Amino acid sequence: MASVPRHDRQFLLMGAKRNAVLELQEIERYGIDSYGDADWVSIYGLRPAEWYTRGVRMLGRTAVECTRDRLGDAIGRHVATVVRQPSPLVVDLFAGSGNTLYWLLRHLPRARGVGFEIDPMVFALTRDNLAALALPVDIRNVDYVSGLADVRVSAEQLLVVFIAPPWGEALDPTSGLDLRRTTPSITEILDVIGREISASPLLCVIQVLERLVPGPLAEVRTRFDWSELQIFHLNAPGEKLGVLLGANGWNPRMA
Repeated sequence: MASVPRHDRQFLLMGAKRNAVLELQEIERYGIDSYGDADWVSIYGLRPAEWYTRGVRMLGRTAVECTRDRLGDAIGRHVATVVRQPSPLVVDLFAGSGNTLYWLLRHLPRARGVGFEIDPMVFALTRDNLAALALPVDIRNVDYVSGLADVRVSAEQLLVVFIAPPWGEALDPTSGLDLRRTTPSITEILDVIGREISASPLLCVIQVLERLVPGPLAEVRTRFDWSELQIFHLNAPGEKLGVLLGANGWNPRMA
């Protein structure tokens, strides 16, 4: 009898299961093998057994890369502590499963949200998943540059942009996360935002790790009038995750 391969990051992200739609047992095995928790890939406020029963499906790479509920909830709660403006527009440039956008909108109840996902396979599954759960999250099959070109906000409306591009080779086990080496780089993304959105107050929410290469971090922070680094302590194995908030056109702590 053939042994079952270890369902870890390498197997699901880079191996045979990368573009495969996973069964529930595979989702739970990934959680157990990698984190000792069958419910690790909880999204949309549901445990894997709950969302799978309701028709949600996920690719192997999405199971690894998605923002799980505990982190999405923490991001949403923290952003809500600085956003006081009514009816902001929330944009997720690299939406994936759409779970981060779901949690941001949950904690910003008067906000409108839209997510961009260029990958057709990920987009199709996410669109169907959101429809299966009747979640009011708008996901569009466009790249972030084209998506931003169509964003329309008034001069008074706050634009909240969540930025979590693929890390690719940006994460070094010794030095940490290099914000210049994400795909695309954070500075490149901020340049596009600056070209497309200039008149409205802006809040960028950049997903980061606790260990950051200092030079690129400092360079990114110079792009903002105000910035704040928040690391979340979620009692989870591995490196602590967090967000770098950056604002232009307003000061969140004086709003």
